[in-house]
Amino acid sequence: MSKQKIVLAFSGGLDTSYCVPYLKEEYNAEVHTVLVNTGGFSDEELQQTEEHAFNLGSDHHQTLKQTDAFYQKVIRFLIFGNVLKNHTYPLSVSSERVFQAVAIAEYAQKIGADAIAHGSTGAGNDQIRFDLVFNVITPELDIITPIRDQKLSREDEVGFLQSKGFDFDWSVSKYSINKGLWGTSVGGAETLTSDQPLPEDAWPSQLEQRESQNITVSFEEGEPAALNGKALSAVALIQQLDELASAYAVGRNVHVGDTIIGIKGRVGFEAAAPLILIKAHQLLEKHVLTKWQLYWKDQLAEWYGMMLHEGQYLDPVMRNIEAFLEDTQQNVTGDVNVALHPYRFELEGISSPNDLMQSSFGEYGEMNKAWSAEDVKGFAKILSNQINLHQSVNNYD
Repeated sequence: MSKQKIVLAFSGGLDTSYCVPYLKEEYNAEVHTVLVNTGGFSDEELQQTEEHAFNLGSDHHQTLKQTDAFYQKVIRFLIFGNVLKNHTYPLSVSSERVFQAVAIAEYAQKIGADAIAHGSTGAGNDQIRFDLVFNVITPELDIITPIRDQKLSREDEVGFLQSKGFDFDWSVSKYSINKGLWGTSVGGAETLTSDQPLPEDAWPSQLEQRESQNITVSFEEGEPAALNGKALSAVALIQQLDELASAYAVGRNVHVGDTIIGIKGRVGFEAAAPLILIKAHQLLEKHVLTKWQLYWKDQLAEWYGMMLHEGQYLDPVMRNIEAFLEDTQQNVTGDVNVALHPYRFELEGISSPNDLMQSSFGEYGEMNKAWSAEDVKGFAKILSNQINLHQSVNNYD
């Protein structure tokens, strides 16, 4: 009788490293580790992760290359919507987790797996994101979650791995770092508190550049298209911009928000390229979109970000919102000038053929060219009617 076949969502970090020997020992199973690369790994790191998986006892390891698909199906809509959770967090990890879960579920179906496992804890968002997607795509498969079920601490996991002869040092495992195309999250003892900042050495990117420089980011119909005048694919532009801006330690922050399971959560992140692109795109939109386009984009983008964060990527309303967001981008073309400084960046201005400030109707605060003084007097009088009626009926002085 063949062994049970378990597909394990594998990153090579402490939690998923624990799962490999545990699953083999507890279930006497054939363990298939699967890494979904959404842009967070170099070729060298992918090779090291594969070797690490086999050293832990993986029977088969598969890397699924999904970076371009991740951009096309998720990130471009986060840019279109200028999505920042709680006005702070660009959904660096939450956006990729759902997408990774979909790829893993489809792979499990492809190889005829009996179960899917993941290394999420019982106190975070990822457990819901993975479980929800697996329940939709592969409802026939068991979901195995060793870290959650055993309520393990990171110290417990290191102790188990060391007892099995694996060389894991707690001093280098005390921070949980998840890197992807759309940013890097950093969790540790400090983020479990409300008052302690992450120490300088916890941040993956350190300050290397101190001399300021100006760059230009170009957009075509809302999508990143060129950096400093050089045309690039969106993925390549994000990667190059991140490398450039991370040298200034740009994009660091700590996000505080409500988890899917109802508790408050706090996590550090660095997302140099995402924050620059979102803010640059948003500034360009202020120049080229109308008031009501901007208003309704904000409303629907807020919902889109919240639902994506909470694992609801597969809900059909997400496709409806994506269609709306994409339709708003037809005139979002132009260049945005950005100044990079140590630990911060500034948006200096835009140029666009669709800039509504170029209108011949008037110049703000200076001169009107399309209406008369009498027109404005009449407009203001009509606009005040409802307020006057309310005050009259309610006998306000």
